[in-house]
Amino acid sequence: NPCSVNVDPIEKKPLFHFLPGSLSYSIATVGCNFKCRFCQNADIAQMPSDHNGAIMGDRYTPEEVVDAAETGGCRSISYTYTEPTIFFELAYDTAKLAHKKGIRNVFVTNGYMTEEALNMINPYLDAANVDLKAFTDNYYKELCGAKRKHVLETLKLMKSLGVFVEVTTLIVTGLNDDEAELKELASFIKNDLGSETPWHISR
Repeated sequence: NPCSVNVDPIEKKPLFHFLPGSLSYSIATVGCNFKCRFCQNADIAQMPSDHNGAIMGDRYTPEEVVDAAETGGCRSISYTYTEPTIFFELAYDTAKLAHKKGIRNVFVTNGYMTEEALNMINPYLDAANVDLKAFTDNYYKELCGAKRKHVLETLKLMKSLGVFVEVTTLIVTGLNDDEAELKELASFIKNDLGSETPWHISR
């Protein structure tokens, strides 16, 4: 049941080096597997836990999503705004149909997924923007309720599988803006993902 459906510029994902200047059909359902205290989309990402399990949205079939993307002149479908692995079955079934029609598939994700899930969607997943929220285990544990190592593993696996990757870090003043930490994060991107990997730093 997608709760948000929009036609966006691909640069809004943000992806600046994947089909630049094109439109992406963007969908999300409520929910997330993180509980970030600074969440920018908390109204939908945290809706089930904040509203007694409420699941809001309108029913769409994978066929309807792909048809709408075609009608909207979109060259890709982005599974975004919340965490796409929360609605993995819908994303997977939609991505397979989109792939057959030459429409690309994009995950905008926190990167917290199993190797099995990534390998399953990989034949149909063309690009991803992954939030690398900080570079300390404590930040992930205290502010996100997660473990950093799994995100790093996902990023490296995506690159090895040939998924086009861009990385985003949201700077939260006083929490993840230490210069030494940011240099360490940048070194990880350069050395483990490749110096060609774009890094978006958001305010």
